[in-house]
Order: sequence, then structure tokens, then C-alpha cells
Amino acid sequence: MTKDKLKPISLKNIRTYPLKKRASKVSVMDFGSGWRAGGKIGLWYKRLPNILAGSDLRRLVNKLTIAVKEKRTIILAMGAHSIKLGLSPVILDLMERGIITGIAMNGAGIIHDLEVAMIGATSEDVDNELPHGRFGMAKETGEFLNRAIREGAKKGDGLGYSVGGNILKASFPYNEFSLLAGAARMNIPLTVHVGIGTDIIHFHPAVDGSAIGKTSHLDFRIFATLVSRLEGGVYINLGSAVIMPEVFLKALTLVRNLGFDVRRFTTLDMDFVRQYRPMNNVVKRPTSEGGEGFSLTGHNEIMFPLLVAALIENLEDNKIFS
Repeated sequence: MTKDKLKPISLKNIRTYPLKKRASKVSVMDFGSGWRAGGKIGLWYKRLPNILAGSDLRRLVNKLTIAVKEKRTIILAMGAHSIKLGLSPVILDLMERGIITGIAMNGAGIIHDLEVAMIGATSEDVDNELPHGRFGMAKETGEFLNRAIREGAKKGDGLGYSVGGNILKASFPYNEFSLLAGAARMNIPLTVHVGIGTDIIHFHPAVDGSAIGKTSHLDFRIFATLVSRLEGGVYINLGSAVIMPEVFLKALTLVRNLGFDVRRFTTLDMDFVRQYRPMNNVVKRPTSEGGEGFSLTGHNEIMFPLLVAALIENLEDNKIFS
């Protein structure tokens, strides 16, 4: 039995064209520059490649700069890990500068924020504590937060305001690092969006489910008011993979249903991986009618301070990214 041999295709008649006539997506005009010791952070940003994320960063910082100068709404929605990553001082600085209009966080955020204020430390070792039934059983955390939430429910206050006001009044040794206390002191809306059963304080003896539901639902309505003012502003999702992207999408459809014109705004998702809900519920769907969504992927403890530094530099000198 013989095998048929296929002849290799001939390359003789291939048609080529001059390289200079080809459209190219990358140019040396967009390349980055080398670095010399002693340079300033603004110069470092200026030397970044104007390609892909480098280009996105420039456009994003310009949009943030415009939003700040035009006093537009800038909302920071965050997961609790943002606190555990040591970003509270960076966020507090943005609050002090009047850059952030409002903050939204999940239920775990109040736990880590309180513990930082109380003792200057947080984030227990779950692997060690879980086998012994000790995970989440710190006495002071459950007692303080549940009491603050119950008091807030009686007064008709939201969850974030209730907890923040109580932390501020308690004058803990590390209150300077508390986002909740800072928001209460600066009168900046900080809303808390709870999933019942997701947080350790939900199994403490002092828990009151109806108080949590009442105060957190009020916070959702306050958050929706912030979203209703988002036209021309910026919405940042910092390290929340599920809860805040879902809350944002519901608040957005609520305000549009009520007739608010919220179409042209900027969104940003920041996390160390790209995930389904943030990409769809923050970056793509909300901006499909005139806005623009961005995703900066990387470690938040590095990426977020760099973004903030770029913004502050650009607010001082608009020539950096113009």
C-alpha cells in the first residue's frame, strides 16, 4: 500500500506590500521613557507608555480631574479587603480633599473599620480559629456594632451613619484610621449594604435582624440618591466582586425608572483579577448609553495609591496628562 504525498504549498507567488503602507497599532510616539534616580511621581506617570492600560490611565485621570473641578459626584464603592490592605489613609485623604462625594461598603467593612479604630489591628486567622468554633467570636466587635445598629434603627438613621457616629463618639485610640468615623466627622454619606448571614456579627447574641434590615435598606435608598447625581461623575468599584456591583446595578435602574437622567458618566473597576459581575455590572452595562467604563487590574494596595497619586498630581498640573 502506497501513501499519497502532499506537496508543500508554494510561496513563490505571495503578494507583499511596503511596511510603511501598513496600518500599525503601536508607534514609538506612544512608547514609555527610561527613568533616572531622583525623579518625581508626576514625571514617572508622564513617562508611562501611552498604550493599553497606560492609555486608559491617562484618560481615566483626566476624567477624574474634570469631575473634581466641575464638582461632580464621585462615589467609591469598596470591599472590606480595601481596609485590610491598608488603604484607609489614602481614602481618608481623598475625603479630606473633598474629592470623594460618597462611600459605599459591604457589611464586612464596618467590622474591619471598627477593629482598626479600637485596637489598631484586624483580620483574624480564620484557618486557626474555625476548627475550634472561635472564628468571629470577638466580644467587643459584636457588641459594639449590634448596639450601634439597634440605636440607629430606633432613631431612623442609616447603618453607616449609626456606626460611624458611635465610633466618633467613642474616641478610640486609632479613630484617625476609621473611614466610618471620618465620614461622620466630615458629613460625607457612607452607606453599608449587608447580606444577612455574611458577617460575623450576625451570630452574636446582641444581633437584631430587623434593625440590620431597616438601617441597611435606608442606606440603599441614600446610595440611590448619590447614584441619581452621577451624571458627569465617576463611580469606582474597589475590590468588591459581588455585593457592590449588584447594589450599584439595582440603584441605577431604580433612579432611571424614577426619571433621573444618568447616562454619561465614568466607571472604574479595580481588583487583582477581572470578574463577571464587576465587568458587566460596573464597566459595561451602566455605561452603554454614553459613558465609559475602565478596568485596572492588579493588586489594589499598589494600583489604587498610584491612581490617587496620578490624580493629585494632575489636579496640581493639568499638563501631565493633557
